Amino acid sequence: MDYYIITGGSRGLGEAIITELLDKDKTIFYLSRTNNLTLEGFARGKHASIYYEECDLSEVSQLKAKIKSIFSKIDLLKAKKITLINNAGIVDPIKNVGDAIEEELSLNVKLNLLAPMIMSEYFINETKEFAGEAVIVNITSGAANRPIAGWSAYCSTKAGLNMFTNTIGLEQGERENKVMAIAFSPGIMDTEMQGVIRAAEKKDFSSIDQFREYHQKGMLRAPSFVANILVKLLSSSLENGRVYDIKEFV
Repeated sequence: MDYYIITGGSRGLGEAIITELLDKDKTIFYLSRTNNLTLEGFARGKHASIYYEECDLSEVSQLKAKIKSIFSKIDLLKAKKITLINNAGIVDPIKNVGDAIEEELSLNVKLNLLAPMIMSEYFINETKEFAGEAVIVNITSGAANRPIAGWSAYCSTKAGLNMFTNTIGLEQGERENKVMAIAFSPGIMDTEMQGVIRAAEKKDFSSIDQFREYHQKGMLRAPSFVANILVKLLSSSLENGRVYDIKEFV
């Protein structure tokens, strides 16, 4: 049996990843603020096991209990592979430095960086005695590699997530790759986040016209397409600590 723990699984890329993974030989746990009953219907049709854990991932103090609750439902003796996919993220605040407020910045850092760090911390701790494969996937962004006006928080947290992934890979490599950690950059997708971006004001986001053009010209990838590539990647030989970009596969 393979187990998957997916944050932000109720919509967007998280929902698409779960849909791609649904299979009778897999058990999926997804954490989000809202449940997705459609996913549960799909799971029943495929005789797959899926469990919803209500969780606001920005409330980082509750993450340890959530991870422990999930692992209490995993039979480590029968499990072949356990994968954590840190998918939840937020682009807000879309504002120039000096215009954002403390609460907006704090939420961005908690959801984009601190939550994946804490989830990974407890995941590695819980799998120390696990004899099978343990994998961490951090969903990142091309924004980690270049500054974008109005996205200082998003660019910075995704850059931090990449370095965090690199460091796990280095550490685990020194321990004979007990846990495999990668980051995956999915490119621009047709999700609610893109809707938030297009709704920004030009004074806050100077690249707004470019992103509106992506949508108008049908240049946004479908989450299902991205999910299919990621799932295929996870079945291949991975390089620990590496940041993968979808451009390598399309």
